[in-house]
Formats: sequence, structure tokens, C-alpha cells
Amino acid sequence: MPLLLIGGHTRNIGKTSLVVDLLRAFPDASWTAIKITQYGHGVCSLHGEPCGCAPHEHPFSLDEERDRSNRTDTSRFLVAGAAGSLWLRTRQGQLAAALPLLRDALAQSTNAIIESNSLLAFLHPALYLVVLDPAASDFKDSARLYLDRADAFVLRSPLPADEVAWPSVSPRLLEAKPLFLQPLGAPLPDALASLVRLRFFVSGRVSS
Repeated sequence: MPLLLIGGHTRNIGKTSLVVDLLRAFPDASWTAIKITQYGHGVCSLHGEPCGCAPHEHPFSLDEERDRSNRTDTSRFLVAGAAGSLWLRTRQGQLAAALPLLRDALAQSTNAIIESNSLLAFLHPALYLVVLDPAASDFKDSARLYLDRADAFVLRSPLPADEVAWPSVSPRLLEAKPLFLQPLGAPLPDALASLVRLRFFVSGRVSS
């Protein structure tokens, strides 16, 4: 099953928005869209604040979204055209234990698009896109660890011309990959859509 992985270097830079844009760009792809949230110490790693996302009886939980109110990220996936939408929640360090459950859930999927960096430790996607915003200085360890495996970067703001955006990240690494500028709310760049089409749909299995 072809897998498209969406990562990002920090929170709130539009990873979910990119998933939504891609779902809308390829409405015939029968995507299964998955959001992965890892939590620990009573704090949600998604927002960095206490929340009720953690399953209490098990180290992980996988839920299918059916609500189309557009109020949650997984609901947004359905509204954008996903054939199915799942939310995988795991304790920190328990992602590997949840993989059999995730694989079973995806067994009948045509294509999958997943919002996660950490999944790269276990799976090899057909395409790995990383969302970057030079205006945000934080850079997660999981994003830095797998940055060299990115196929392309989606920039929410332009890279600074005369300074390094992140001291811990080599500008040469960024320059060696395709860069697509897409501010939040802007249309999906045609060149980025073409890259996805090339990796997933060149066989003609899906119309675009």
C-alpha cells in the first residue's frame, strides 16, 4: 500500500492543513488519513497542554472518525474527502507496539496519508514531506533525526536570505531537496501536486 507521510519540525505549522490540501487535490485516491498523537506525563505532545487524548487502560488506542462536523483534525480529513480517517494515540515509546493494529486497519486501504515523523523509524513511505516554518525557532528531535530522509520540504514562510533559520540544521541539507513555498491558506503548489502524482498515480490507477 502506498504511504504518504507528512512531518513537521514543530507544532502548529500546518501539517494537518497540508494533509487536507492533498486530500482535496486527489479526490479519487481513496485515501485513508491517519493522525498520530504521542503523549506522556499527563501532557499531550500535540498541544503541549493537559488534555484527554490519552487512553487510560492501554498504552495505545486507534479510533475511527465518523463525525463530519469539521471540528477536529480527523473530522477535517473526512470533510476534505478521505475515504477513512483514524486517530492513533500512543504513549511515548509505545509507537512500535501499536503498529500491528495500524497495519490491520490499513490492510484494505488503497492509499494512506499519515501525519507523523516518528513512523519513519518503522516504515518506508513512498513519499515523505516535511513542513517547515522559518518563523518558528523550535525544532523537534524527531524531525531533526529524519530530516535527511525528506523527499521535499513545504515552507510556510520563505527561508531567510542572510542568516541560518535553525542553527542545528545545515542549510545545505535544505538546499539539497525540493522546496515548495506554501503559506498557510495558500493553494497547494502545482509542482508539489505533480510530485505526489508522480510518486503515487503514474500507473493510471487513480485519475487526477
